[in-house]
Amino acid sequence: MRRLVLREDLHIRSTLSDSSSAMARWLLHIFLFSSLHLVSLSSQQETRFVYESFSSQEDLYLDASAKVLPHGILQLTNDSDHQIGRAFYKNPIQFSSFSTHFVCALVPKPGKEGGHGLAFLISSSMDFSHAQDKRFLGAFNATTSGFPVLAIELDTIYNREFNDLKSNHVGIDVNSPISVGVASASYYSDTKGKNESMNLLTGKPVQVWVDYEGSMLNVSIAPLEVKKPSRPLLSQHISLSEIFWNRSKLFVGFSAATGSKVCDHYILWWSFSTGRGSLHGLDISKLPKVPHPKAPHKNLATWIIVLVVCVAIAVLAFLAGVYVHGRKKCSEVSETWEKEFDAHRFSYKSLYKGTKGFSKDEFLGKGGFGEVYRGTLPQGREIAVKRVSHNGDESLKQFLAEVVSMRYLKHRNLVPLFGYCRRKHELLLVSEYMPNGSLDEHLFDDAKSVLSWSQRLVVVKGIASALWYLHTGADRVVLHRDVKASNVMLDAEFNGRLGDFGMARFHEHGGNAATTAAVGTVGYMAPELVTMGASTGTDVYAFGVFMLEVACGRRPVEAQLQPERRHMIKWVCECWKKDALLDATDPRLGDEFSPEEVEMVMKLGLLCSNIVPESRPTMEQVVLYLNNNLPLPDFSPYTVGIGTLAPFMVDAASLLASSASWSSSGPSMSSSNHSPYACQPTDQPSSETKNSLHVVTEPEKPKT
Repeated sequence: MRRLVLREDLHIRSTLSDSSSAMARWLLHIFLFSSLHLVSLSSQQETRFVYESFSSQEDLYLDASAKVLPHGILQLTNDSDHQIGRAFYKNPIQFSSFSTHFVCALVPKPGKEGGHGLAFLISSSMDFSHAQDKRFLGAFNATTSGFPVLAIELDTIYNREFNDLKSNHVGIDVNSPISVGVASASYYSDTKGKNESMNLLTGKPVQVWVDYEGSMLNVSIAPLEVKKPSRPLLSQHISLSEIFWNRSKLFVGFSAATGSKVCDHYILWWSFSTGRGSLHGLDISKLPKVPHPKAPHKNLATWIIVLVVCVAIAVLAFLAGVYVHGRKKCSEVSETWEKEFDAHRFSYKSLYKGTKGFSKDEFLGKGGFGEVYRGTLPQGREIAVKRVSHNGDESLKQFLAEVVSMRYLKHRNLVPLFGYCRRKHELLLVSEYMPNGSLDEHLFDDAKSVLSWSQRLVVVKGIASALWYLHTGADRVVLHRDVKASNVMLDAEFNGRLGDFGMARFHEHGGNAATTAAVGTVGYMAPELVTMGASTGTDVYAFGVFMLEVACGRRPVEAQLQPERRHMIKWVCECWKKDALLDATDPRLGDEFSPEEVEMVMKLGLLCSNIVPESRPTMEQVVLYLNNNLPLPDFSPYTVGIGTLAPFMVDAASLLASSASWSSSGPSMSSSNHSPYACQPTDQPSSETKNSLHVVTEPEKPKT
């Protein structure tokens, strides 16, 4: 029994002894692990260095073009093209947070555009053999391949594909030159309470601070004399653990590159600290001066001085000549007839300035009687300026006719003429600018928008109202003598405005036009022009052709078509005879039109273009017909004079053969110029068909 008790006592003591040993070993393991962790943390917090001068290169790794200058400045690249330079603190660092402060300078080469920029780098390797120059800053390449890299770039070149805001910016790049955070180069001024912009390419020292703690990366910049701003320029959430899988071996340093744009990239001072260790303070007084390239001084020889004096005299003489020429250029001609018409006269100087010197950018079109430019008056009103070449009586007559129209004519469907200017060899007419161009552009130019039928009907009614005013409402009877689609302009609301009064004639009410000249455009000319001259009836005839032109979407004569379709008036009449009048409708309208309105316009067009003058309605009656205030008279396609061709509607070949004997009389607007004011020369066939010519069968004396 005593033995049994003794054995049990020995067993209990043995068990207690084993338990104590196990507990001691477990406490020892915990102590060793904690000690190693504390040692590791201690080693991270102790990484701290400063380069007040880079003369000592023991811990510095220089790559490519990087070198240390004799006075201790680190030069990454010089002002040669296509260079790369890098410098790293060669010892690997383990950290989860850090702060760095450095001073850099980007010095452009005199006479050349500076670029590209430099970057502060954190990477898992110092081997950047894969990196490229220029916009990649010696840190990346086009495929963004390579090991993990975090870069803070000071870039001076704009690259849209890299999310750059503009050329002068600061960016945060992760494994790619495409910035995840970017801002224009600036700093927060604590004294002014706002951001002040900075130019990185002045060649002056720039301070840069980069701080990382937790998952927040802050970047600040400032001029040398300014303390660290209280607000960072960039704040970006960055996870170093996601970028670098192994943070026990990271390298910090700089990279810079040049391309065709070059500059010197310098690092003047650098301080770095991991953890929460404080950075070394910057003593500006000990900072080395930034090297600036100087142009070599040359002793000017006597002959160089003489050459400079001669050049100066020549320049003064040239400037004097320009001044005198300018005075002559702006000199204007004034005659007694101008006082009679009492029209507003613009100074040549104001028109020259308003059209930017009649520049090509403001050019609208060119024709047989001059060029047209868009301009702006000092009050901001847009104008069109027609420069009529003063090369004979005909152009002066055209000019006078339009100047006279300014005094007498005021109607909402006429192109307003504001005034004129006359200079030695130039005649200038100033009218309101029509932003939607001419009607024929929208009818025949595929590049222009197609006018709907309702828009076309509004234009037709507007021009009819304008002609009624010219014939009966103005102080004097006005014969336009050149009504056609190319002389109808469209304002901003697509209202029709009748323009180009270069061939217009004026006479008293109840009087006679006193002219037998057959003037106009072939296809729009009434047959009686040859024997009886112009009248209100010849304008009605042209308006009838104009209505058919608008409804059919084709020109009066198109020589390239089949004989039965070549002449529009005859073709429309034949369609009516076949009870298929709508077949002549412009196919571009589709089905978006009123058949009744289209038929009414076409029949009225045939009535107005009746070859018998007495059978045509007046413009007052035309307006009533169009507004449904008066029913159309009873007539058919077989009525005498309906659908009959005038003598001027001849075959295109014979027309061109005889055109050499005709004398041109005025500008014909052409859609081929794609300009609302372009005039078509009358001595050449145009895209308005070869029949679209102005002719005069006998000369006229200038009339005012």
